[in-house]
Amino acid sequence: MLAFALRRAIQAIGVMIAVGIISFAMFRFAGDPVSQLVPIDASAAERASIRESLGLDDPFIVQFGRYLFDAAQFKFGVSYQFRQPVSDLLKERMPATLELAVCATILALVFGIIMGVFSALRRDSLMAKLFQMVSLIGISLPTFLIGILLIYLFSVTLGWLPSFGRGDVVKLGWWTSGLFTVSGWKALIMPSITLGLFQMTLIMRLVRAEMLEVLRTDYIRFARARGLTTRAIHFGHALRNTLVPVITVVGLQFGSVIAFSIITEQVFQWPGMGLLFVQAVQNVDIPIMAAYLIMVSLIFVTINLVVDILYTVVDPRLRATISRPA
Repeated sequence: MLAFALRRAIQAIGVMIAVGIISFAMFRFAGDPVSQLVPIDASAAERASIRESLGLDDPFIVQFGRYLFDAAQFKFGVSYQFRQPVSDLLKERMPATLELAVCATILALVFGIIMGVFSALRRDSLMAKLFQMVSLIGISLPTFLIGILLIYLFSVTLGWLPSFGRGDVVKLGWWTSGLFTVSGWKALIMPSITLGLFQMTLIMRLVRAEMLEVLRTDYIRFARARGLTTRAIHFGHALRNTLVPVITVVGLQFGSVIAFSIITEQVFQWPGMGLLFVQAVQNVDIPIMAAYLIMVSLIFVTINLVVDILYTVVDPRLRATISRPA
C-alpha cells in the first residue's frame, strides 16, 4: 500500500513538472506584458529597462529554471495589472472559489445520489421520469445560460436573490467566508446551483446505472434468498457497492468544478480565482495566468492521488491486486 502511494506521488510530481513546462512555454508567447506596464508613448529605453528588470531578455532555460524554482515555493512573481504578488492575489481569491466549489459539489452529491437511487428503485414512476428530464436539461443547457435564466427568474422577476457579488463575508484569519451571514447565503445559492447542476445530473445518471447493474448481481439474489429486508438489500448492500465508482467520479469532478468555475464566476461576478483569471487574460497578465494553471493542475493531481488511495481502501479487490507480488 505504501509503495503504491509512493508510485502515485512520484507520478504526480512528474505531471506537475510537465504542466509547468507547458504553461511557461505557452504563456511566454501569449503577448508582450511590457505593453501593459508602460504608456503608449513610452520610449524604447524605458521598455528595454522594464524588460530587463522582469528578466524577459534572459535565455529560455534561465527563465524557466527561475520560474520552476519560484513556483515550487508558491512564488509566482508580481502581477503586471495589479502590481501585487500573485500569491497574495490567489490567497485573497481562493476562499471564494473553494467555498463555491464545495457547496456546489455537496449539492450535486446529495441530490444526485438521492435522485439516482430513486430513479433506479422506482424507474417506472412519474417522479423518476421527471428526474430523467431534469438530468437531460442539466446536461444539455450551457452553464452561462443556466446562470442567466436563474438571474432573470430569482433576481430580476422575483427579487429574492442578489444577481452578483458574494454578499457580506466574515474574516477568519486570512480566510473569508460568507457562510456566517444571511446575504452570503443568498449570494451563494444561484452560483452553487449553476455550477453544480451538470455534476448533479452526471452523478444521478451514474448512480442510477450502477444501482440497476448491482441489483441484478448474484449476491443481491442471495441476500433476498436469505430473507433480508428490502431496505437492508437496497441501502446496506446495493448502495454501498454502487458508491465505489462514484468516489472516483466525484473526486475528479471536484477538480473540474474548480477549474470550470470561470464561467459561473464571470456570470455572477463572483470574486474568485476564475474571475481573476478572466481579467488576467484580458490584460495579458502572464504571471496570474501561469499561476492559475499551476494551481488548478495541483488541485487535480492532489485529488486524483487521494482518490486513488481511497479507492484501494474502499475496494478490497483492488487492494488485493496491489498487494499481490508481480
